[in-house]
Amino acid sequence: MQNLLIDFGKIFSDLWDSMGLSQGTWQNYVMLAIACVLFFLAIVKKYEPMLLLPIAFGMFLINIPGAEKILWGTYPEGLPEAEQTYEKVVDRGLLWYLYYGVDKVIYPPLIFLGIGAMTDFGPLIANPKSMLIGAGAQLGIFIALFGALLLGFSGAEAAAIAIIGGADGPTAIYVAKKLAENLVPTIAIAAYSYMALIPVIQKPIMRALTTPKERAIRMKPLRQVSKVEKVIFPIVVTLVVGILLPDAVPLLGMLMLGNLFRESGVVERLSSQAQNGLINTVTIFLGIAVGCKAKGEMFLAPQTIFILVLGVAAFVCGTIGGLLTAKLMCKLTKGQINPLIGSAGVSAVPMAARISEDVGRETDPSNHLLMHAMGPNVAGVIGSALAAGMLLAIFG
Repeated sequence: MQNLLIDFGKIFSDLWDSMGLSQGTWQNYVMLAIACVLFFLAIVKKYEPMLLLPIAFGMFLINIPGAEKILWGTYPEGLPEAEQTYEKVVDRGLLWYLYYGVDKVIYPPLIFLGIGAMTDFGPLIANPKSMLIGAGAQLGIFIALFGALLLGFSGAEAAAIAIIGGADGPTAIYVAKKLAENLVPTIAIAAYSYMALIPVIQKPIMRALTTPKERAIRMKPLRQVSKVEKVIFPIVVTLVVGILLPDAVPLLGMLMLGNLFRESGVVERLSSQAQNGLINTVTIFLGIAVGCKAKGEMFLAPQTIFILVLGVAAFVCGTIGGLLTAKLMCKLTKGQINPLIGSAGVSAVPMAARISEDVGRETDPSNHLLMHAMGPNVAGVIGSALAAGMLLAIFG
């Protein structure tokens, strides 16, 4: 009888030890609360739900007390924390395999392939001056870079943080993984969260920096772009950028390949797959993989606050840079360019362009700026990829 009681005591002791209730820390519960906030933003507010929802759920899963070892895996007993790398995980779980695409930097270029297949570069080709606005909107990257350096981050870490200002999640993940892997979760979540909040961030700035008269400017219809131009464009851009800035080729090259699928008209099945099945699958894997690295003890650190603040500053400065560039062009062209399209120079396609349309229609409901804003918008995608290549070349 005594032995039976001992056995039952051990069974209940082992059961208790295996339960999350005996393993959780306060950081776990704070991160679970943050994940619930992201659920709210994605589901109720519909802020970038395609990525915010899987990121939030990955964060939710990895912070359930006791679930990390099962979902991620374990490190060899006694291995120092400094040596606990991705490759040294044993008893690997589901999330370890999903994270492979982030660790080997596979997912971001594949996302760019899908974006290229969905994007019409016609507005940019029809109005090449849009590239100047896209360049102006990269101001936030360099402001955040100097800000991070002043706060004591290393050059590589500062560059990884700065790319948040490009308003491009895959680019942010790509650069962070190359330059500062320890910051990937924070940078990715900041980038996608702020992308989701673009309407909240941009609209007040747009109204403050433009006058009602400027917001009411009607732009001339864009010229018709030929198929030949659309086919040649991705080939030429890839060649020129590849020669000048090879570090940008993995992202920009895949972007242009996807666009070539779209515009060539001879590989409809490949274009359709890139636009739908491929990008949707990779988006799910990328979101969960990024979220699963946002563990409480890593995420809830003072540097996280600095990164989040710098991320906001980068988005704000990027929007301001694009608007001021467009205002200057408005003056130089004697009122032919509506400054509102400048805010679309950040590369959140097509959300930023839609914001330009929305704010313009507040002043004049019959004024449509969407297609004009798409020029700076896709220029911003190219600009952020070029900025990423430049940062990798300097700090990589």
